Amino acid sequence: MRIAYIVGTLAYNGGAERIVTEKMNYLSTVPKYSIYAITLYQIYDKQPNTYDLSPKVTQVNLQIPAYLQYKHKYPKRLWLKWKYYKQLRQELTKVVNEIKPDILIGVGFNSADIVCLQKCNAAKIIESHEARMFTMSNAQHTQRSFVTKALGHLYRKWYLHIIEKYADAIVTLTENDAIEWKKARYVEVIPNFSSMHISSISNCANKKIIAVGRFEWQKGYDMLLQIWENVINRHPDWEINIYGDGNLRDNIEKEVLQKGLRSIYIHPFTKEISKEYAKSSIYILSSRFEGFPLTILEAMRHGLPCISFDCPFGPANLIENDKTGYLIENGNKFSFADKLSNLMENSQVRKEFSKAALDRAKLFEKETIMQNWIKLFESLKS
Repeated sequence: MRIAYIVGTLAYNGGAERIVTEKMNYLSTVPKYSIYAITLYQIYDKQPNTYDLSPKVTQVNLQIPAYLQYKHKYPKRLWLKWKYYKQLRQELTKVVNEIKPDILIGVGFNSADIVCLQKCNAAKIIESHEARMFTMSNAQHTQRSFVTKALGHLYRKWYLHIIEKYADAIVTLTENDAIEWKKARYVEVIPNFSSMHISSISNCANKKIIAVGRFEWQKGYDMLLQIWENVINRHPDWEINIYGDGNLRDNIEKEVLQKGLRSIYIHPFTKEISKEYAKSSIYILSSRFEGFPLTILEAMRHGLPCISFDCPFGPANLIENDKTGYLIENGNKFSFADKLSNLMENSQVRKEFSKAALDRAKLFEKETIMQNWIKLFESLKS
């Protein structure tokens, strides 16, 4: 069986890129499976893969230079956007016709319409990594003009219609998100897994809190700073370490300086993140929305109690409130600060949550999750 993954790039250090790489590596070991990774925008010579891809996976890089459009203003940008869109469809069609896959998987919603509209005999799967309600939503682009928002709304409506009409299966990470795809032909729920090598388990004794993720509006680091303002004076001997890169990193660093926030340290992305989890005692997630927060699962596998806003839709699928951590009313920063303070003050509760988190994480073992994927592939092929 030939399975082709369509992904924007494998050079990005995000959770989706990591989990997709691990899936492809696993499937490449399955007898009679041939796995292909087709990247759309990755200029491979300048942007090597972030995560190690098995040599058994055939990688094809279309290298569409779509980023060049952003060097120009409208209307030229619009013309270039159409030019690269047309080029992408042509190049992808050519590669798909050469590979002749049995399964075609669009990772996330990047060019999902192009994947769904491919004229081939492959079963088409759209692998969701964010909730439907936030896919191409104006909520992520608060600075857009009224006209841009209106056009974006119409495009989003058409885009989702294409996915629901032509995708043979949409795979969501949570049950709640699956419910949102009411018009889809078929929806399957398959959560993510984490196969990160665990350096050691945390003893939850160090006065360190950790947060991991891209510096983007979605991740809510602006809210995290507000939460820390309400906590730091009560616990001056604790610290927060944030690991990640992204467009808003400079903004967050400036805000930390402007507010004179103590004991909050920002670090670049690191492949040694397991060691940092193990040194910490609490994991926090301040996101406005999530698909399936892989970092929570990673933290739980290190025995960390986790605190998160109960945002759509992922955290509630992992954190058991008052057992493995705390789920906070979405956006309630004062409640978040209080629960965080309580956990910082109570080492016994941290230890109890730690043990429960380790047990909870076992439900998301790699082998179990990947067998669900294989079952889906076999059913679609037949």
